[in-house]
Amino acid sequence: MNTPMLDQFEQHTAAFQQVILDKQTEIEAWFRAKWHQHTPPFYGSVDIRNAGYKMSSIDMNLFPGGFNNLNSDFLATAVIAAQDAVERACPTAKSILLVPENHTRNTFYLQNVYALSKILEAAGFEVRIGSLNPEITEATAFTTALDNELVLEPLTRVGERLQLADGFNPCLVLLNNDLSAGVPELLQGLDQVVLPPLKGGWTTRRKTQHFAAYDQVAAEFAQVIGIDEWDINPYFEQASGINFHEREGEDQLAEVVQRLLDKIQAKYDEKGIQDTPFVIVKADAGTYGMGVMSVKSADEVRKLNRKNRNKMAVIKEGLEVSEVIVQEGIYTYEKVGEAVSEPVVYMMDRFVIGGFYRVNEARGIDENLNATGMRFIPMDQEIPYQSEDADKRRYAQWNTLGVADRESPANCEDNRLYVYGVMARLSLLAAAIELE
Repeated sequence: MNTPMLDQFEQHTAAFQQVILDKQTEIEAWFRAKWHQHTPPFYGSVDIRNAGYKMSSIDMNLFPGGFNNLNSDFLATAVIAAQDAVERACPTAKSILLVPENHTRNTFYLQNVYALSKILEAAGFEVRIGSLNPEITEATAFTTALDNELVLEPLTRVGERLQLADGFNPCLVLLNNDLSAGVPELLQGLDQVVLPPLKGGWTTRRKTQHFAAYDQVAAEFAQVIGIDEWDINPYFEQASGINFHEREGEDQLAEVVQRLLDKIQAKYDEKGIQDTPFVIVKADAGTYGMGVMSVKSADEVRKLNRKNRNKMAVIKEGLEVSEVIVQEGIYTYEKVGEAVSEPVVYMMDRFVIGGFYRVNEARGIDENLNATGMRFIPMDQEIPYQSEDADKRRYAQWNTLGVADRESPANCEDNRLYVYGVMARLSLLAAAIELE
């Protein structure tokens, strides 16, 4: 049974969808112009939250690790996008050296590597997987979560070329490793194309840098389609000099939290929104949902118990957190069945290639869903492939009801997926600017 809140969510979402659909021609022309000005990352994934009255990217991953969660029906779209992405990076490439994360015990992550390799192989490239893991000293077969076999080989370096033991050394090295532990010497100063670039790893990248670029993109896009920029852009600030173990920087963090909460409340009052403002405090560098907490008052920061301070203090690879992004929290009223969910959209080059819903029955509408208990539901609608190269392939609209049936956008799931794709591409554009 729909509650008034859910009915309102559907109404808000339908109204926003209609704006996007009505401006589709302008939107696609704007994106085409932007991709002439900026080079998109090789690939990326974007987490999106939808409160109805506000919808936005909340995180952008340059080293996506969930290709195994995509619907296999999207393979044809992913293959075409992969061909474009590789051709842009290395026009003569016939093969790719894929470098994954070191955690070989995570069979679901290995399934992701397997799925990614199959997309690239279907695109016509020979793919070999070279590991930075010092425990991999010879070609070693691993079994993925779905019982596929994946062979990892030790990387070697000859001069300024990264290669495998038999001399395999293609012009393109594709990282699926976010470099949280730093940039190994093996990868530095290579005479090969390395994508994403080393500066895109969490050794140097910061979420606040991304959202500073996103500010620029969102402001311009909002003007193009005639909406309030806030509708698609969360407020944020950085807080540094933090030591959660020692409670250093606690007052400064609390001040930032309070300032943002006041700012959000003012916007809620302006728009007549009845929700309670909250912010997400998370490590300014890092992934896997580590170092993240939801906060509704500055006192919550000052009263963190030891257990929660420990959770916030350390992220992937055991790195200590000293900088955080305090980001406006966006409620998620999106549901899969009765479970709280949020869409995650995957892209290669400048194209949407699929996505899934992150679902977590153990979490609430104002919490981080990237946590224990999450599962993934593949999106099952056809994703559009839109190319600016009219000589190679004609423009394609979504194979959806998006244009033909705009009378009931709230009931058209495909329309919503198109909107999510637009939101994701805004973040992809911001990442392109950020990497420049």
